[in-house]
Amino acid sequence: VFLHPETHEEYALARTERKTARGYKGFAVYAAPDVTLEQDLLRRDFTINAIAQDAEGNLIDPHHGIADLRAGILRHVSPAFNEDPVRILRAARFAARFGFSIAPETLSLMRDMVSNGEVDALVPERVWQELSRGLMEEKPSRFFETLRSCGALAKIMPEVDGLFGVPQPEKYHPEIDCGLHTLMVVDDAAQHDYALEVRFAALTHDLGKAATPQAVLPRHLGHELRGVALVEKLSERLRATGECRDLARLTARYHGDIHRAMELRAVTVVRLFQSADAWRRPERFAQLLQACAADARGRLGFAQVAYPQANYLLELLAVARAVDAGAVARGCQDKGTIPAAVQRARINAIESLVKINERSGNA
Repeated sequence: VFLHPETHEEYALARTERKTARGYKGFAVYAAPDVTLEQDLLRRDFTINAIAQDAEGNLIDPHHGIADLRAGILRHVSPAFNEDPVRILRAARFAARFGFSIAPETLSLMRDMVSNGEVDALVPERVWQELSRGLMEEKPSRFFETLRSCGALAKIMPEVDGLFGVPQPEKYHPEIDCGLHTLMVVDDAAQHDYALEVRFAALTHDLGKAATPQAVLPRHLGHELRGVALVEKLSERLRATGECRDLARLTARYHGDIHRAMELRAVTVVRLFQSADAWRRPERFAQLLQACAADARGRLGFAQVAYPQANYLLELLAVARAVDAGAVARGCQDKGTIPAAVQRARINAIESLVKINERSGNA
């Protein structure tokens, strides 16, 4: 590949590929002047990516990609599609980006690739790269729906796949299905243009519900704690960034408490702030609240519902952070009592604000 020093356009010879081993790296590439444009286009993944333009502006479309582009269809160019498992992830990402459907014959080929074990050869770093991109698309639910439709989701993210078919109380979740709820939450996070960390937390916040004993369904008592271990396991396997892992872990553990913020005692609120390291990481705590807001809205009929818990907790955090810990420490004769004294001062500050709000009718 030649990069033009001024325009930064890429120039490359036409090339062909030959499968030499399993996985997306098992290819031998041949690039030379004798390789034709038609041969090069034949190696592309989808027909919409197998369109060229000559120097006069004429389109070269041997695989009818323009028709598929207009129809909104993702169709593989040749049977060689099944030689690269990354193409399954790319199909899912393009479906999420463009809202395109997968051609039946392409979906069938993707299912064969999954059953033949091609997906098992994907390295975690490449999966995370495509997952990150998929989450940042306009409609990330399409990414996961596509993976699920071909069986790849169960292989790549069994923790997420396991949520589908698990019921929830209809009173709180009219959509009932945990998997459907998760996709609605992820889409809500995308609609509000939240960061990748928040979207990953939205995806994984309810993983613990897949581990709820059948006997107690549709209730999910304790799913928050169960979910933490599953988030850690999934994050480690995918090589997720530390920021994504940490926020997802906090969201899985504390989203229930945050939903009940108005009912929490001041001491419980302070413990929540401490557990979330909100004193030092207020920006991350704000992201935690974004993930919880997406969870609350990501239910059938709740898309426009307000989430006052977020502003309420941010207001309490601001008051608690305004406590002069140094002044409190200087007033302690015994240094061993400083942490408890600072905590008590923060609790008092929160209690005072809550009382003021109650008197003014703002609580």
